[in-house]
Formats: sequence, C-alpha cells, structure tokens
Amino acid sequence: MSGHINSWIEQVLTDALAAEQVLVGGDGRHFEITVVSTHFEGQRPVKKQQLVYAALNEKIADGTIHAVMMKTLTPTEWQAQQ
Repeated sequence: MSGHINSWIEQVLTDALAAEQVLVGGDGRHFEITVVSTHFEGQRPVKKQQLVYAALNEKIADGTIHAVMMKTLTPTEWQAQQ
C-alpha cells in the first residue's frame, strides 16, 4: 500500500503545484516529502506548507496520511542543495 500512496502523493503534488521534483519517503502513514516548484517563489515557509497540505487534504482527512514532514524548495534552492 505504501508504494501506491507514495505514487499518489507524487502525482497529486506534481499536478497541483506544477512541481519539477517530488520525492516521497516514509513508512506508509508518516511521510517525508520534498517538493520543488516555481509556485514557491516569493512565498513564506508557512504558505508553501499550506499549498502542500491543501493538495494532500483528501488523504489527510480520511486518515491515509497521518503525518508529513516536508521540504518545500524553489528550483534555485534545490539546485543550491545539489
């Protein structure tokens, strides 16, 4: 099941945020997500997190996703970390 939900998270975030990169790890209920998107340009960290949570809300609300740790990066920030 965790592979299925990981794929769902990747697809939803890619679509919702036009993400260039989505990395998903975790144990099937607790997830570590890195999202790279131009939608994050000029946004405060809390706004970036709100965008991610809004995209994942369906699975958070039904309990499929219990906890999320996330990194939200612009493409420039992502390149600086590589």
